Amino acid sequence: MAAAVMAFVALLALAIGGFAYWLLMVVIALFMMAEWSDLTATPPREKRLAQYAVSVPLAILAPIAAGASFLALGLIAAAFFFVAIVTRRAWLASGTIYCALPVLSLLLIRDQDAGLLLSIWALVLVWMTDIGAFFAGRTIGGPKLAPTVSPNKTWAGLIGGIVAATLFALVLHLGYALSLRLLVATPVLGAIAQGGDLFESWLKRRAGVKDSGNILPGHGGLLDRLDGLVPVAPLAALLIVAPTIF
Repeated sequence: MAAAVMAFVALLALAIGGFAYWLLMVVIALFMMAEWSDLTATPPREKRLAQYAVSVPLAILAPIAAGASFLALGLIAAAFFFVAIVTRRAWLASGTIYCALPVLSLLLIRDQDAGLLLSIWALVLVWMTDIGAFFAGRTIGGPKLAPTVSPNKTWAGLIGGIVAATLFALVLHLGYALSLRLLVATPVLGAIAQGGDLFESWLKRRAGVKDSGNILPGHGGLLDRLDGLVPVAPLAALLIVAPTIF
C-alpha cells in the first residue's frame, strides 16, 4: 500500500511539474540524507549539518532560482567538501552526492521538451525492474546473485527484472516514440538499478540494520525504495542531455 501511494504521489507531482515536483524531490532528498547519516553512525549534530549542506544545491534547483542547471553540480561538490572537511567523515560527505545528484538528474530530465515521457521512462523502468525481479525470483528461484550481500536476490530475478524493464521501454518506443537509443539502453540501466539495490543492501549490512529507516510502514526507509533509482537517474539524464550539448 505504501509503495502504491508513493508511486501515485510521485507521478502526480511529475505530471504537475514545476514547483510541486521540485518540492517533492527536496523533501525526499533531505529524508534520504537523514537515513544515510544514520547508516553511517553519524551523531545528531553532524547529521543536521549534512542536511543543511545538501539543502544548498537543492535550493538552487528551485524554479524560482537557477532551476535545473549545471550550476548545482558545483554546489553539490562544494557540499561534499564542506561536510568532509568539517566532520572528517568521508562516508557522511558522500551522502550529499548520493542524495542530491539524482534530484538534479530527475529535474533535468523533466525540463526537456519531452520531459514527461522521458521522466516516466526513467522512473518506471526502475520500478519495473524491481517488480520483474521480485516475481521472477520467487517463481523461478535458482542460483543466488550475491548471497553474502542480499540472500534473497537471484540471477533469475535479475534477468526477469531486465526483461520487464525492457518490455516497458518497448511499449513506450512503439506507442509514444521513445527513442531507440533509450530503448537499447534500458537493459543496461535495469542491471544498474539492481546494482544500486545491492549497494544499499551492503550499506545496511555494514551498519547492522534491516532497513534504512521506518518512514514507510512495512517498507522501511526511502533509501530502501529508491536505491535503484539513485544510480539510474544520473545515467539516464546523461543519455538524454548529452546529445543536446555535443
